[in-house]
Amino acid sequence: MSLDQVRTIADAVLYEGYLLYPYRASSHKNRSRWQFGVLGPPYATAASFGEEPGMEMQCLLAPQDGPAAVTVHLRFLQLQVREVRSTGEDGAEAPVDQLTVDGVSVMSWDEAVEREVVLAALPLDEPADTVHEVAGGEDTEPVIDAQGTVVGRIVRRRLPLTVRIRTHAVMDDGCVRLTVSVTNEHPEPADSKDAAIRASLIGAHLLLGAHDAAFVSLLDPPAEAAEAAGRCRQHRCWPVLAGPKGSTDTLLGAPIILYDYPEVAEQSPGALFDSTEIDEILTLRVMTMTEEEKAEARATDPRAREIIDRCDGMSPAGLQQLHGLLRDPHAPQPAALVGPPGDVRDVEPAAFDTAGAPWWDPAADASVRPESDAVVIDGVRVAKGSLVRVHPSRRADAQDLFFAGQVARVTAVLADVDGGTHIALVLVDDPASDLHDWYGRYFYFAPDELTPLSVEESAPHREENRS
Repeated sequence: MSLDQVRTIADAVLYEGYLLYPYRASSHKNRSRWQFGVLGPPYATAASFGEEPGMEMQCLLAPQDGPAAVTVHLRFLQLQVREVRSTGEDGAEAPVDQLTVDGVSVMSWDEAVEREVVLAALPLDEPADTVHEVAGGEDTEPVIDAQGTVVGRIVRRRLPLTVRIRTHAVMDDGCVRLTVSVTNEHPEPADSKDAAIRASLIGAHLLLGAHDAAFVSLLDPPAEAAEAAGRCRQHRCWPVLAGPKGSTDTLLGAPIILYDYPEVAEQSPGALFDSTEIDEILTLRVMTMTEEEKAEARATDPRAREIIDRCDGMSPAGLQQLHGLLRDPHAPQPAALVGPPGDVRDVEPAAFDTAGAPWWDPAADASVRPESDAVVIDGVRVAKGSLVRVHPSRRADAQDLFFAGQVARVTAVLADVDGGTHIALVLVDDPASDLHDWYGRYFYFAPDELTPLSVEESAPHREENRS
């Protein structure tokens, strides 16, 4: 197994939720940052809201020639408290929330340090039970102004952690069913939320490499392994094949559910760390921040500084690239960590292409022309430019409440690969409708959720558009 081939995906899992926009320490969203893969201390009180201490996954391997074994990588973040201290004229130090030196601020904040525990080449025919100590510690860094005077210190503290990793395997229909469990065994009590998270493993996930064996997909197992795959049980950790498509020597056990061979979308210029992030939306959100907010974000965390600088330096072409892409809809698709799949109303067909051409290109399918296609609703032909009233009925989105009863203009009629019909709309009264047209971002409804407007009902809205 080459860990480098899957490190990008593993790092995306590791830092999922590390920062929550708008990337400032004062943001209320950043008060509950750690979202996934948190293994809390076992002796946390109810008042601490600590996460449960364990996770466990089961996977299947097909033995090959030689003694089968696995290498287990447990990866997680160890919380590090960054305390900023200001030095007074008398030389005494005092903790402060923020210290500004020569126009640059540094803030007290909770950082995190990457940790990895490796169990190399564990034989599958022997159970393993190992306990590992992760050292705590304290580091200091002086804060020096332009004149060379020490005006403060940054103190970083980490609690020691204790983690137990167990593995055992049994035969199941010719396959080996491997169980891997991870438990936080921090021995001290935690009676507050801060105390619990500081004694937790954060973003915990597993990377497994097979030796003389091949991992079997649990999402799409071969027929002979289907029943064995159905007997695998997961607890807060879900295994998927990782690495180059078609490879079977690497498995990712993640605290979020992914497909086999997940990939970070190639359009993404860098990590944003928000849970189930959508790069375009978060980038635009960063661009709306004031200079004061950006300065606070930069002082909050070095990774926040990287995000702000990257978004500030993004070109219009780079931003447009984030708008969306759909590869060949008939080909198997990898999971994209950037932008989880939503319902049909979140899709952006105008931005999609297939091998560089629109998927409805006549060269690909002469029967599909969204610009001129029509559908009959209540005996009325509805096509691009038609006005309709929206009556959401499928409860796919909370926004349905706002669409109910609204008048909308049809921008396209589309058919999906399963034969369903979807009508692209913009709301007539939406002041951003022209922007939606420019971006090709529409709302999608089924024909039975729309009522065509009569000529008399349409006239006032058409007059408004002309004016």
